[in-house]
Amino acid sequence: MTGRPAAATTVARKRAVLYNVLKYAVRERKLLDANPIDQVDWKAPEKIEQVDRSVVANPAQARQLLAAVTYVGRLSGRGARMRAMYACMYYGGLRPSEAIGLRRQDCELPDLCACVGECSCDLPASAWGRLTLTKSRPRPGRLYTDSGQSHDEKGLKRRPVGDKRLVPIPPELVRILAEHLEQFGTAEDGRLFATSTGGTVSASAVWRIWHAARVIGLSPEQQTTPLAGRPYDLRHACATLLLNAGVPPKEVARRLGHSVEVLWKVYAGCLDGDEERINRLIEKALAA
Repeated sequence: MTGRPAAATTVARKRAVLYNVLKYAVRERKLLDANPIDQVDWKAPEKIEQVDRSVVANPAQARQLLAAVTYVGRLSGRGARMRAMYACMYYGGLRPSEAIGLRRQDCELPDLCACVGECSCDLPASAWGRLTLTKSRPRPGRLYTDSGQSHDEKGLKRRPVGDKRLVPIPPELVRILAEHLEQFGTAEDGRLFATSTGGTVSASAVWRIWHAARVIGLSPEQQTTPLAGRPYDLRHACATLLLNAGVPPKEVARRLGHSVEVLWKVYAGCLDGDEERINRLIEKALAA
């Protein structure tokens, strides 16, 4: 609309849609003899698939931003309702659409000790929980759903209908989810994250609240950088944290719900310390 070149991902997506429309006109409707795009000598622009290191928040920054979310719309509680959802993206690596569709029955949350001072209960102070992901709620818009609602209910991305993904979650997220359930409960259908009236959280609200939280939780200098600029960057931070912690790539890919090949293609540049380690190996070889 501004006359500037579109992003490479936008070009690729729109070209794919146009190509499939014309293929439908050729094969199904017999309106065309051949797909004219096949006759166009054109090369798609290169896409940058690796995650930029500058968007990845470290654990201290992530906790700071999650705390800042609770101050957004404090009187209405809008931000407080969203804190656990963002926490699922960071600690569990969930996609936003997966977090929006998360239900109470999908959560295995052990009871943890909440005593202050001396404790006489038998509950553990910390324990891991687990999420069983089966559904996501993407937002294609009312024109593109059978139900006429903005959000659609689908299976997991690039997985057969009914397939599940088991995601272990650390005690920190167990506590956040338990606090969320105690304070806000669930929607009628069991969804953890809903509006005050029980509706589905909109994608625009997820963006607006996160951007407001960055203003509260980051310094003025950090706000001018891409650091955690999008809610999705919390998922990138989770993947980077797991890889840097030494979790096997196959397990990281399984938890995030994609292949090892995609994991290396997207996150290889985010492995802190690799450059220094490789430099030391080269120095050792040169000194031999």
